[in-house]
Amino acid sequence: MTIREIEEDAWLRLDRIGKGRDALFFSSPFCGTCKVAERMLEVVQAMQVPVTLYKININHAIKLRSAWKIASVPCLVILKDGEPERFEYAMRSVEHIYTFLKYEGLAGAE
Repeated sequence: MTIREIEEDAWLRLDRIGKGRDALFFSSPFCGTCKVAERMLEVVQAMQVPVTLYKININHAIKLRSAWKIASVPCLVILKDGEPERFEYAMRSVEHIYTFLKYEGLAGAE
């Protein structure tokens, strides 16, 4: 299962106000750590976490990168109703990401 890739303009057009939790994964095609993190996210996604996962190439996401002050990749941004709530730069393990996304997703279901 792959994470849905989205372009910056398409992301900015999404109406996510009042729509719950999302996770936007910033990466670069030349980043080895990003590839490992993406594979871990795919495993977590297969476990059906209650968060919609998207990925975006940081090299083509100038507006979001600047507005959200993305410091490095990989970066997993947790959003609530379209607004960033948390930035996770350390993709420690599948278990860590699963617990993190499960907790964040359930927090949004309240």
